[in-house]
Amino acid sequence: MPAKLTKLKRIIRGKAMGDVKIPAASEAMIELAVLLFLNSLAEEARVKAFEEKSATIRAQHVNAVTKKMLKRARG
Repeated sequence: MPAKLTKLKRIIRGKAMGDVKIPAASEAMIELAVLLFLNSLAEEARVKAFEEKSATIRAQHVNAVTKKMLKRARG
């Protein structure tokens, strides 16, 4: 999991406009927000898998709830 977080940091820094410096505290808050989002996405995918009477969470379950979760995250 730590390797994925470092990749996420590079993506965030790459998408930042210009030479914007992101303080360490802000990076930590971004990582926490991403982890909370992934946790809620996993919960929704688990519920979707349970509705379809599946014992495992598959990619189709995650894809089914991703759009709804992204809309909810935008506000």
